[in-house]
Amino acid sequence: MGVRADYVIMHANELLTMRGYSNKPKVREELQDPGIIRDGAVAVKDGRIVAVGTTREVLDMVDKGFEAIDASGMTVTPGFIDAHVHLIFAGSREDEMEMMIKGYSYLDIKKKGGGMNRTVMATRNASTDELIAKTLRILDRMLLHGTTTIEAKSGYEMTLEGEIRELEIIKTLNKIHPVDLVPTFCAQAIPPEWEGKVDEFARVIAEKWIPEFLKRGLVEYCDVFAEVGFFNMDQTRIMLEACKRLGGKIRIHADWLAHSGGGELGVELGVVSADHLIHTPMDVIDKIAEKGIIGVLLPTTPFCYLGRYANAREIIRRGVPVALGTDLSAANMSESMQMMMTIAALQMKMTPSEVFSAATINAAHAIERAYDIGSIEEGKKADIVILDIPNHKFIPYHYGVNHVKTVFKNGEIVVDNGSLVKEAVRKLYSYTY
Repeated sequence: MGVRADYVIMHANELLTMRGYSNKPKVREELQDPGIIRDGAVAVKDGRIVAVGTTREVLDMVDKGFEAIDASGMTVTPGFIDAHVHLIFAGSREDEMEMMIKGYSYLDIKKKGGGMNRTVMATRNASTDELIAKTLRILDRMLLHGTTTIEAKSGYEMTLEGEIRELEIIKTLNKIHPVDLVPTFCAQAIPPEWEGKVDEFARVIAEKWIPEFLKRGLVEYCDVFAEVGFFNMDQTRIMLEACKRLGGKIRIHADWLAHSGGGELGVELGVVSADHLIHTPMDVIDKIAEKGIIGVLLPTTPFCYLGRYANAREIIRRGVPVALGTDLSAANMSESMQMMMTIAALQMKMTPSEVFSAATINAAHAIERAYDIGSIEEGKKADIVILDIPNHKFIPYHYGVNHVKTVFKNGEIVVDNGSLVKEAVRKLYSYTY
């Protein structure tokens, strides 16, 4: 008796399996091997992958009675995983982008009353329905571009009640939208009422907020915007140690605007991921590699703001397992992991194989989900994307467009021919598009 399957995706010009790295992330030259199968096929039953191989091998394994899905001339990959997203916010800040173009720095804009606190005020003033409706549109666009799982941060209200509201929204969205959300509380903005009292603010967050989030089961991770002009290292330590002491897991924004010490603190505390790493010294990069901490590289923040990218080539050479994320936020609007992969290739000199590895299996490790997603292997969730490109090298070559043809989430088609399957998505929620 053969393998039973609901459908088989067959004749992929390239099937990128990312196989063999569910127990540990890829490093160095391992990133160069996306596990390609030519004329590849994958069989799915009840939302799980049940067979992987060449089309001939898979067809020999499966029983008759399945639906055939032809991927001839196309590339099949695991669903993209976005390892760093500031998800819940109101308002927009496109005028600040114009200020950046004119030469203002991120901190200059903050001093002029812009930046995060502008978004904090807009988010506090927005209704829950408004925030849900806006975020659903963001998640729809992510899904259309092939993203099936994200790390989802709160942090744009910075009151106890406001952060609970944001985390409850993330919990709700996790139930009603196909994209899976991994919830993180992010201490990022220092709102006006706490200016000049940041030490006290950090203690309040550590002693009152974080225990409440964990008690309510609203977060998996705590994160801190440990940057010049925001939370210093002592304040960051207080918050992350509180989360860790209470059984939560921790991650850190490290060395985006300057070398602030975030990388060193991340190593000391044992974070799951250290994100940005633009100004991190190479001796600290070595320590991050030794600890096996995932380095989440975020190409669009330097693309939009700084002009200086993380030294991806040297970070990879030194053995850091790198992942990618959009860093989508009120200041940095891109839902497309394809865009991140393109910038990482063209500006950070990562190869196409490396960017696919960083956007799938290593990103899964960054949210501790590699046991279930991030690769096309038997037993894993059928989160799969068909890209209308002949091979994976087309992502940095043919840029500025969405190459997604079909997205499967938990085995169900949620994007077909580049459009949302509204019956599949809408059955989960009643909000309009």
